[in-house]
Amino acid sequence: MTQLSPRATWNLNEKELLNLLETGAFKPRNREIRFYAPSFTFYKTKHYCSSTTEFPTISVTGNACALNCKHCGGKVLETMHPALSPQELFVLGVKLKGNGAKGCLVSGGCLPDGSVPLDGFVSVLGRFKRELGLTVFVHTGIINRETAVALKDAGVDAALIDVIGSAETVGKIYNLKVTVQDYVDSLNALQDAKLNFVPHVIVGLNEGKLDGELKALQMIQQVKPSAIVIIAFMPIHGTAMAKTPPPKPADIAKVTAMARLMFPETPLVLGCMRPKGASRSETDVLALKAGVDAVAFPSEAAVEYVKGKGYGTVFSPYCCAQMYVDAVK
Repeated sequence: MTQLSPRATWNLNEKELLNLLETGAFKPRNREIRFYAPSFTFYKTKHYCSSTTEFPTISVTGNACALNCKHCGGKVLETMHPALSPQELFVLGVKLKGNGAKGCLVSGGCLPDGSVPLDGFVSVLGRFKRELGLTVFVHTGIINRETAVALKDAGVDAALIDVIGSAETVGKIYNLKVTVQDYVDSLNALQDAKLNFVPHVIVGLNEGKLDGELKALQMIQQVKPSAIVIIAFMPIHGTAMAKTPPPKPADIAKVTAMARLMFPETPLVLGCMRPKGASRSETDVLALKAGVDAVAFPSEAAVEYVKGKGYGTVFSPYCCAQMYVDAVK
């Protein structure tokens, strides 16, 4: 691992950063790279074809979200199975299990306070575990200790939470009136509940530019996450930011390299949300050079790069947050 400090790495310009990545200064935790391709996006390459049933996503609010965030506008929710009541959720879970599901990600739109309304569904999530034997991940949004403890008691495997380190981004993009401290409090609530939690850091959410990503990593340093996922703003058709340029691959790599420096022993993943198109292969390979242990929906260039380095490869139908478990196998 490079001897550069996080501060020095953060201050590198793009050319300096790319040169540093080429030196091999950043390494994954071991010589086996995991690739994830869950059911919520169809994925097929010469290396792997995803299942359409093994790890679906569910929205407990359907297409509804109180925030109407500029980067999403509820469009992401449209790709999920809706389940608007506990009864609907359990019936859906039984159906999905019958179709071959091994697990699911339970998410939904946010309330005005930034939370996903999971409280009324906790008992069903417990039934998913006890009666259906599913792996259960949840997207929490802002969360309090009581809900975190309830999720832990229900047997939820892990909580996924986006961590925002910029007050400007929270207000301008998320249309939220919460503070950065609310994200700190949410991380503490998850840790206090002894629930596995996987923070997600979003690169370039503030209109494609870096703003608060380093602060988000510093906030996460105050707790002990089960794994960390780096994702990036991607323009989505039909949203207010559909024509906003995404972050550059080098910016995504910089945040990834910072995460590797700051969390040398924590599983690190390049997650599913990141720009598509011509830059995706570059993004993936740079993230691997920056030391990630796993990539969701990898480009063929990423797989070939890993094989060229002599690393082992494993494909999985699970959500990439599963890396917190896979990393210790």
